[in-house]
Amino acid sequence: MKGSERLFKEGQRYIPGGVNSPVRSFRAVGGNPLFIQRAQGSRIWDVDDNEYIDYVASWGPMILGHAHPQVVEAIQRAAGRGTSYGAPTPLEVELASLIVEAFPSVELLRMVNSGTEAVMSAIRLARGYTSRDKVIKFEGCYHGHSDGLLVRAGSGATTFGTPDSPGVPADYTRNTLLAPFNDLDAVQNLIKAHTGQIACLVLEPIAGNMGVIPPQEGFLEGLRKLCDHEAIVLIFDEVITGFRVGWSGAQGLYGVMPDLTCLGKIIGGGLPVGAFGGKREIMEKLAPLGGVYQAGTLSGNPLAMTAGIETLKLLKEEGTYQRLEEKAAYLCAEAEKIARAAGAPTSFTRVGSMFCTFFTPGPVVDYASAKQSDTEAFRRYFWALLEGGVYIAPSQFEAGFLSLAHTDEDIEKTLTALQGAFQAAS
Repeated sequence: MKGSERLFKEGQRYIPGGVNSPVRSFRAVGGNPLFIQRAQGSRIWDVDDNEYIDYVASWGPMILGHAHPQVVEAIQRAAGRGTSYGAPTPLEVELASLIVEAFPSVELLRMVNSGTEAVMSAIRLARGYTSRDKVIKFEGCYHGHSDGLLVRAGSGATTFGTPDSPGVPADYTRNTLLAPFNDLDAVQNLIKAHTGQIACLVLEPIAGNMGVIPPQEGFLEGLRKLCDHEAIVLIFDEVITGFRVGWSGAQGLYGVMPDLTCLGKIIGGGLPVGAFGGKREIMEKLAPLGGVYQAGTLSGNPLAMTAGIETLKLLKEEGTYQRLEEKAAYLCAEAEKIARAAGAPTSFTRVGSMFCTFFTPGPVVDYASAKQSDTEAFRRYFWALLEGGVYIAPSQFEAGFLSLAHTDEDIEKTLTALQGAFQAAS
C-alpha cells in the first residue's frame, strides 16, 4: 500500500481529509484508503497493482461490472461529438423514455446531475405543489447532503457518528420530521400532530445507507394509504434501488407506486447523474411549465445519457435480474453458513443484488437496531477480507453490491476469504 499511503499524504495537502467523499477516508475501519488506478469486470487494482474482487461497485452503479466494452465504446463515440452542449439532445429523450417505460409511476422526468440534487428538487416540487412546508423522513435514511435532510441521516453521517451537520441552520431543519424506519404508528402520530402541514414523505423504500434494511410487510402499503388520506406527496428515493433490485426498482418489486421517484447511479452507467419524475400533474408545476424553479448547466449531459442508455439496454435483456438474484442468493446463503460456523454474531440482509452483513444478532429493522452493530468486529472483518483480495465498503453501515461480471470463481474465492474474515471478527 506504499503508493496509496503516499497519495493519501499528498492528497491531504490539497483536499480536506485527502478524499472527496468522507466514507472513502477509511476512518471508520482505521488505516489509510486505497487509491484505485483501474477496474475491469468484477475487479479493481490499486496504485500498487494489488488486485481485489470488488463489491463496492462505485457504491452501486456498476451493475454490469467495470468498463463494460459496450458502454465504454458508446461513451468514446459520444465524446467525439462533444462533451457538453448546454442544449437539448436526442440522448436525454431516449434515456427518459426508457425510464418512463420501466417505472409506471413516472409520467414526466427531469434529468439532473446527482442523487442529492434529485431529492432536493423533488422536495421543493412537492412543497410547491402542496403549498406546505413540512417533510417526513426516516432515521438512518440518507437522501444526499442538502441542508434540510441532514437530520439523523445514514451513509457517512452514521459511519462517523455525526448525523447532524454543523453549518445547517436550525431554520432549515425545523420543518423536517423524523420517524423510525418500518414504524407506521410513528408516521401516523406525526401526521396527526401536523395535520395539513406536511408536503411530502420521503424514504428509501429499501434502506441502503444504514446497511440494507428491507421494508417490513405492509409498511410501504401503509405509507401509501396515509399519504393518500392526507394529500401528502409520497417520494421514493430509488437512487440506489432503481434498476438495482429489478427493472422497475423497489416500487415494482413491492407493487407500491409513489407520487415522485428519485433516481441516480445506474441510470448514468457510472457517470455523474440524477433524475426525478412522477405524476404529470405534479411535474407540470416545474419550470418552464410552472413556477417551481430548477436548473442545471450539465443536466442531461450527453456522456452520462449515453452510458445510461447502453446500461439500461443491457439490463433489459431477458434473464438479467434472475442471474443477479441467483448469484447473490448463493453468496449470501453460503456466507451466513460460514459466519455461523465461526461463531460470529451476525445478521444478514439482502434484496436482489444488494446485501449487508451486520455484526449484531439482530434482527435489524431500523436505525436503532442497525446501530447495535459491533463496529470493532466489522473493522477486523474488513481488513481480513482486504488481505484476502476482497474489497467491500469501509463501513458497517453501507450496502454491498454484486454485478453481472462476478463469476462463479469470484464468488468461491470470496467465500474462501470470508472464512478467515469471520474468524478474525469473532
